[in-house]
Amino acid sequence: MRLVFSGLSSLVIEDVEDGAGALVVWASTHPVPVACPGCGVPAGQVHGYVARQLADVPVDGRRVLIRLRARRLRCGTLDCPRQTFREQLAGVIERYQRRTERLRAQVGVVVRDLAGRAGARVLVGLGVAVSRQTALRALVRLPLPIRPVPRVIGVDDFALCKRKRYATVIINAETGERDVLPERKTEVLEAWLREHPDVEVVCRDGSAAYAEAIRRALPDAVQVADRWHLWHNLAEAVIKEVAAHSSCWGKTGPPPREGIQAQTTRERWRQVHDLVDSGVGLLECARRLNLALNTVKRYARISEPERLVRAPKYRPTLVDPYREHLRRRREVDPAVPVQYLFAEIKQLGYPGSLNLLYRYITQGRVESDRPAISPRRLARYLLTRPDRLKDHQRERLDAAVAACPEMTALAGLVGDFAALLAPTVGNDIRLTGWIDQARAEDLPHLHAFTRGLEIDRHAVNAALTCPFHNGRTEGVNTKTKMIKRQMYGRAAFTLLRHRILLG
Repeated sequence: MRLVFSGLSSLVIEDVEDGAGALVVWASTHPVPVACPGCGVPAGQVHGYVARQLADVPVDGRRVLIRLRARRLRCGTLDCPRQTFREQLAGVIERYQRRTERLRAQVGVVVRDLAGRAGARVLVGLGVAVSRQTALRALVRLPLPIRPVPRVIGVDDFALCKRKRYATVIINAETGERDVLPERKTEVLEAWLREHPDVEVVCRDGSAAYAEAIRRALPDAVQVADRWHLWHNLAEAVIKEVAAHSSCWGKTGPPPREGIQAQTTRERWRQVHDLVDSGVGLLECARRLNLALNTVKRYARISEPERLVRAPKYRPTLVDPYREHLRRRREVDPAVPVQYLFAEIKQLGYPGSLNLLYRYITQGRVESDRPAISPRRLARYLLTRPDRLKDHQRERLDAAVAACPEMTALAGLVGDFAALLAPTVGNDIRLTGWIDQARAEDLPHLHAFTRGLEIDRHAVNAALTCPFHNGRTEGVNTKTKMIKRQMYGRAAFTLLRHRILLG
């Protein structure tokens, strides 16, 4: 008895019987005086008895029900406001509850991670019968941890309803503790920061609303830009630059085909530059040519139309493994029929069709040194650490970079900026030199990136010189997405915030 029902040591266990689908434990309280909750004087005179039924932790996968006889005692103090009272069993059960403390703790552990329906299913398998509504109520009753005053925090937003409603998550960057605000407006974060004036460092992304809230509430706090977002913004600019110079590096593969799209591109470039040279504004050019303003801006800042012509995009095909065989055969006999080549590679294991092989040959992909790749993939090679590139990727990247002076300059700038992302004293000074070097090159998309750096220069300098980052905040956002997919929508923002804080 002491081993199985050790959590009920404060009760007198009278009997245990095997009921229908459950073990029934008959128990009563010890006949000792109890302090009156009104005056605090011990009272032992019994006024009556109260029967209570409690659920306890399962035994051998079976439910356990405790049928408890508790006393109602009479207080002997004349001026006590409580004439009678029911004795409470501290450590066994709380007031008005029907589960013991240890069962409530076990239910809390399950619903903390699984919430409603999933938590109820797991608990039923463990021998605890609860509904999904009860599981949610048990989750909401879990006490939230007491948060110390943070010194370094990370701030980021996440979607409550994508493209409509957003909330703000705040992370203690040193301990990982968190808080959640219902909106991402400047006023909401500003109010929270004024309640926590001891914050010294704030890590954030490029949000102007967060930057303004920090400036208003804590003007002396250090704002640190997120290094991942800096690299991500550079990557977007690099992709655009690589695409803009595809007519240069694309010559290392198959030659670009002059089609209707290329002719249209050159004609539009000529129209835009004729209007701009005659003094017409960009907005008026967009109205006259019936083009979007951003399209007109893109054409206006390019010095020659060839930089707008894209290289052909070839996807990997089933013919690629047999390319060397086709190349050798066509070198020996340039007039070999396609049907003969098809029969030969079929014997080698080619699973594709004759039509696919015919298109592969007519596109010139057999004779080129390496099949052409998309600008995005070449940009990925450019943004990858050199020691992580495979030999054929490095060869393809070297050939593309050497084919264009702008690509050569771009590769050097990417490597120099990657070195700045390791926080070191003096990186802010090196960043100034990097910006001057980038602006000296004919790379307009990279110029736009440098202008963004200058707008938020103080936060960027802190990101390149301080060890703080926003990585933990991004991790909480990832877990929040999992929580939303699991149960969000049942009890709206209140329940979502409770689960995030308990995490």
